[in-house]
Amino acid sequence: MKNNKIKVIGLFSGCGGLDLGFKQAGYDLIWANDILKDACETYKLNIGNHVVNEDVTKIDLDAIPNADVIIGGPPCQGFSGIGKRDPNDNRSALVYSYLNVVNKIKPKIFLFENVTGIKSSKASDGSKVIDNLKQAFEEIGYHINIYTLNAADYGVPQRRKRVFIIGNKIGVDITAPEQTHFENKEGKKKWISSFDAISDLELPTENGEVTYKHEPKGEYQTLMRKKAQKTTLHIVPYSSPTDKEIISHVKPGGNYMDVPDSVSTKRIMYFKSTGGRTTTYGRLDPNKPNYTINTHFNRPNIGCNIHYEEDRMITIREGLRFQSFPDTFQLVSKTQRNYYVQVGNAVPPLLSKAWAEHLKKYLIDTPDTKNIDFVKSIENQSNEEKLFKDFVFANAED
Repeated sequence: MKNNKIKVIGLFSGCGGLDLGFKQAGYDLIWANDILKDACETYKLNIGNHVVNEDVTKIDLDAIPNADVIIGGPPCQGFSGIGKRDPNDNRSALVYSYLNVVNKIKPKIFLFENVTGIKSSKASDGSKVIDNLKQAFEEIGYHINIYTLNAADYGVPQRRKRVFIIGNKIGVDITAPEQTHFENKEGKKKWISSFDAISDLELPTENGEVTYKHEPKGEYQTLMRKKAQKTTLHIVPYSSPTDKEIISHVKPGGNYMDVPDSVSTKRIMYFKSTGGRTTTYGRLDPNKPNYTINTHFNRPNIGCNIHYEEDRMITIREGLRFQSFPDTFQLVSKTQRNYYVQVGNAVPPLLSKAWAEHLKKYLIDTPDTKNIDFVKSIENQSNEEKLFKDFVFANAED
């Protein structure tokens, strides 16, 4: 199989983070789907017009084209009903829609991405969700490998851990992509820090359009900017007077514990008394990658979303930078909320591209599954049977 003929289908694509990584690696994206209209419009603007805005459970499977690879991951809300596999249980409908598409298209490889909580999630019958998924994919003929990867290990300035279920009909163990960046390893590329990620951006503006402070410094800024002379979506999110006061007390790398009791809210006082919640009211550490970007990164009380130097929340463009979307990537949204939903739910394109590049060696110039199955059947036979078949083949008529 030639590289430019590797066809890909994206399910639950959102704004296209996972799909963009495969596109950057040279794959041919031919069909995609998401239920959020704004996300589909963003996808069309940046990736292609092949995305379908529809509930995947309502799509005619015969309308989906054949492909070599299927990528995507359903929302985790569907996992609670996965145990009994009740077709009338709406909670499991999204999960099994993914499986049904895979079973219909029969790609050589599929990549299923999700949150790490899937590993500890229990189904409605008490069984483990991850075990049920593995078994379900095996039942339709796929060899399964499961990995937990940290996006920071692949050049993304974000400590974002995600689970990947990788299935193939080739009949081999597919390894995880080789790690490229390290927290602390002599002679290796270091994790990309928050400072490395966004320090070249000018101060936010009212309309969000900005130029750059200086020429790109470092590999990451160069990669994000490419030939861009300016970028957009760099607007300071609104913060209440109370939040502004709280933000001013949090030190770089700190959190709610830095806020004096005299200005702490009841919620912060509760957090102080119970402990935990490391990233709550968190301010970025300029020397480390960010924590996981979520769908509420315009708020200080959910995640580490305060700028490392300025007394403000990070902007949408900075969120895109932390997710490794290039500065030319634009968002389409009719609501303020959906900007953050699209960015927070996305798979970092650089992590996706690492998978895409890695999978080429399993897809390019590999024999068909039927040929592999035939070879395996021959290998399992005795030497005598092999000699007999060699004799038959050698004397067979054309």
